[in-house]
Amino acid sequence: MAEVTANLIQELRAKTSAGMMDCKKALVENNGDIEAAADWLRQKGIVKAASKAGRVAASGLVTVVKNNNMGCVVELNAETDFVAKNEKFQALVASVANKALELQGDFDATMNAVKDDIAATISTIGENMSLRRIAKVSGDHVFSYIHNALVPGMGQIGVVVAINGDDPKIDEIGNKIAMHIAANKPEFMTIADVDPVAVEREKKVFIESGATAGKPEMVVEKMVQGRINKYYGECVLEEQPFVMDPSKTVKQIVEEAGGKIAGFAYFLLGEGIQKREDNLADEVAKMLN
Repeated sequence: MAEVTANLIQELRAKTSAGMMDCKKALVENNGDIEAAADWLRQKGIVKAASKAGRVAASGLVTVVKNNNMGCVVELNAETDFVAKNEKFQALVASVANKALELQGDFDATMNAVKDDIAATISTIGENMSLRRIAKVSGDHVFSYIHNALVPGMGQIGVVVAINGDDPKIDEIGNKIAMHIAANKPEFMTIADVDPVAVEREKKVFIESGATAGKPEMVVEKMVQGRINKYYGECVLEEQPFVMDPSKTVKQIVEEAGGKIAGFAYFLLGEGIQKREDNLADEVAKMLN
């Protein structure tokens, strides 16, 4: 029996946002296996399948820059919302993003080029800052969208999407596809991009949730396939119902405009950053005693 440590409990809580005691029980039931424990919580209905809980927001700005056939989305973090409103910080974000575009989204090259500018801004403003991530897409047409913009082109959510094709109708739907991505947050572009292991886990969770209990084998197969199709419709961009016309998928909308999605990137400010919680360790320690 694996030891259920405070660190394991904190990691599972950050991953699922389930309660401390539920996390401990899940780990005990699954011999300390984080992934199995997360699935166990889902099977028990404690955590919803599509939950993205546990991702604590951090401060800073997300921005998107593009040219005719390439776009970059960039996240630069700071410690407080106050700094995100600072014009010097905003100027730094713009400068970093333009350098990222110039260097074709190469993170290391961009970081090397802007590190002195970041250090100088830290010295001026008096708050720590970091270039967290850069994503690049390229194609015949590039579209972008910023949600919750603090200033034009900078906000909390940044999306860039590239669509290949030469039909003028692509320009009519491109920005709408970018807005769809911001609203629906797909994880993959096509079904082929989905990890087969993730699909098998989804099947297992669905079956072990009890939804198929007592059903004939043929019915179970159809139910499982239906659940997988639903899973694709939730996490695969091409298979998602288009937000402005749910009767069609995003793939159908793009194909009707004579295009094909070449790539996309979505950044949510601070996603996945775990801020310090001073009394969390004490809470876990007390529970384990």
